[in-house]
Amino acid sequence: MRSFPALRAIMALILREMSTRYGRTPGGYVWAVLEPVGALVVMSVVFAILLRAPPLGNSFILFYASGYLPFIISATIMGSVQSAISFSKPLLMYPAVSWLDAIIARFILNLLTGVVIFIIVFVGILQFTQATATLSFGPIILSVLLAAFLGLGLGTLNCFLIGLFPAWGSIWGILTRPLFLVAGVIFLYENMPPFVQEILWYTPWIHFTGIARTGVYPTYAPDYISVPVVLLWSLVSLFFGLLLLRRFYQDILNR
Repeated sequence: MRSFPALRAIMALILREMSTRYGRTPGGYVWAVLEPVGALVVMSVVFAILLRAPPLGNSFILFYASGYLPFIISATIMGSVQSAISFSKPLLMYPAVSWLDAIIARFILNLLTGVVIFIIVFVGILQFTQATATLSFGPIILSVLLAAFLGLGLGTLNCFLIGLFPAWGSIWGILTRPLFLVAGVIFLYENMPPFVQEILWYTPWIHFTGIARTGVYPTYAPDYISVPVVLLWSLVSLFFGLLLLRRFYQDILNR
């Protein structure tokens, strides 16, 4: 019955966040593209100095982009969703706006932003560098969707945990610092020692970065990829996050 009011609330929250996050900084929305591009350039230069060739193909920046962009979509959505209630807390006092609206608004905005960045960066790499690739859009789209879904699930669960236990935000930040290193952004799963592979297989990030690379490198055919692993992480965290938020969101608002 509240579908149309909810849609208006979500659109209002999206516009508010766009103006808040990008409207008050020089360059505005351009920084959303410049930040990942800058990170990719730095990684490519550093590893080009240290290594003779990338693990796949002949372009360092293309290799790192194929792993970094899905990872950053997941990480950005997770970070944004987990702070959705605190960011929109004043508006959640109104009956027309719910905590679910705030989560959906942040998820949609960051997913669309991530997709735009993904397209711009890949087009730029293929147009302005010597990198060549035969893109397969099916695996790339699947990778982005899995990355986004994981970010939504973990972000929703963290939204509850941080809301009731603020110290969890600091703890989670410490625990996830190595994620960039274990997500397969700068290496291939197959190049890791067997005991490291056994551990990494149970983490979801290594799977969707591997899927993305199959869409960029046609000859790359990893046999370790498991979509159910990513879905299990995503669905379990999303289920408990939504369940607990529904029960305790008033307590979070009143803190």
